[in-house]
Amino acid sequence: MTTVAIIPARGGSKRLPGKNIKPLAGKPLIAWTIEAALASGCFDKVVVSTESSEIAEIAKKYGAEIPCLRPVELASDIASTGPVLEHMVEYIEDRDGINCEKLCLLQPTSPLRGPEDIVESMKLFEERNVDSIVSVVEASIKPEISNYLPEDLSLSGFISKIKRTQDSKKLYQLNGAIYWLKRSLIDDLSKIYRSDASFAYVMSQQNSVDIDTDYDFHWAEFLLSLLDRQ
Repeated sequence: MTTVAIIPARGGSKRLPGKNIKPLAGKPLIAWTIEAALASGCFDKVVVSTESSEIAEIAKKYGAEIPCLRPVELASDIASTGPVLEHMVEYIEDRDGINCEKLCLLQPTSPLRGPEDIVESMKLFEERNVDSIVSVVEASIKPEISNYLPEDLSLSGFISKIKRTQDSKKLYQLNGAIYWLKRSLIDDLSKIYRSDASFAYVMSQQNSVDIDTDYDFHWAEFLLSLLDRQ
């Protein structure tokens, strides 16, 4: 049984062009995820799926495999993750004659996700013998003090009942950092959220930074300086 980490990194990004190789604390953004995957010791293969030859060369430099370049039709703004995973898995299986039964999707936009997060989430995946484990983080938004605003910005009815936030149940959200899944799920990733055999792995706020804007980059660099990560 082969365990594979797949890091999807297309070249195009409208909000932050070139973000996957944009320097973060002295290294390309994608390097942080490649190094964490390799340092975890969890994988037989750490591969990057990209259509960009520039990203491919950088990924190789940091130790990832590039079995093939991703087809252009799987690198558009509207391309979904499932077909990207399926393309890479099928290519590896056909080329190497192996079965990729355990997969881990690692987004390069989560650079503070450490090797320990990968290891602990894998333990949960194996010990529970489930279909998938998905990383989450406690949500910063509190529903009890949140609501929609009308165009005139009136606060009438904004909060229907005053309740101390510390008395409320914790709310969690996906952080996009780690997705462990059995191969059978890649044809329809929405099954992750419909299955009784899918569970959450809770990550810290600091390790859950998801980079999408310049502000996110600056925040990640600040946290890395505090954590003294190399």
